[in-house]
Amino acid sequence: MTALTASADASWQARVAHAFSRAAPRYDALATAQRQIGQRLWDALPVDARNVLDIGCGTGYWTQQLAERYPRAHVTGLDLAPGMLEQARQQYGDAIAWQQGDAAALEFNDRSVELVFSNLAIQWCRDIGAVMDNIYRVLRPGGQAHITTLLPGTLEEIAFAWQRPEALLQTPHHASVERAIEESGLTVARQNAAVERFYYPDLRAVMASIKGIGAQLPRPQTKLTRADIVVAQARFEQLRQPEGLPVSYHCLTLHLEKTL
Repeated sequence: MTALTASADASWQARVAHAFSRAAPRYDALATAQRQIGQRLWDALPVDARNVLDIGCGTGYWTQQLAERYPRAHVTGLDLAPGMLEQARQQYGDAIAWQQGDAAALEFNDRSVELVFSNLAIQWCRDIGAVMDNIYRVLRPGGQAHITTLLPGTLEEIAFAWQRPEALLQTPHHASVERAIEESGLTVARQNAAVERFYYPDLRAVMASIKGIGAQLPRPQTKLTRADIVVAQARFEQLRQPEGLPVSYHCLTLHLEKTL
């Protein structure tokens, strides 16, 4: 990695951490889609685990659920955003270990974790290979990783409405994720790619749901006029369904194992 690349990655991480820290106070009220997507991981979790790591824990909702499911486990909630961790600590206390950190550079001992859980977090990491390598390193032999992440096409309706391709999250392609898993040494026990659509009554509700979860990073020199908003509303109305205005999440659900 060159010094320039390292600097760019550090800048990106700082922006992500800032955006999610700002979103922390209202995250739980607006994270309906994230909760529903995370639920699909729940039924496939192992019966028992003694050392559990929630990567991208946010405000700690799933971390607390894991702590209740595995009452004898040491549970750690890891997130890049200090504001999210502070919110989690205030809601759930210090029985859970809250730790600031990067999924691509986990500060855990080799073979120290039995279960990795991560719901809609690793798409924010620029180096998916490093993420998978780190998960493999920290998992014990026989350990499992249960992950949801996003694929290209997520938020495509928002990109259409605003006519700004940059509104699309820059997520890794499915093939890139599969290659990173294979090269890490992890084994895919099960995977599923699907499109989840959620519906909102109007553009204001759509944008609140996105901003509220930190998914729309602030971009310098981007100013919206009233005319921009009117035009975006008209475009989005072209997509309206009986249920409301659609927002798509292209989701990849992974059950990974470390066999050696």
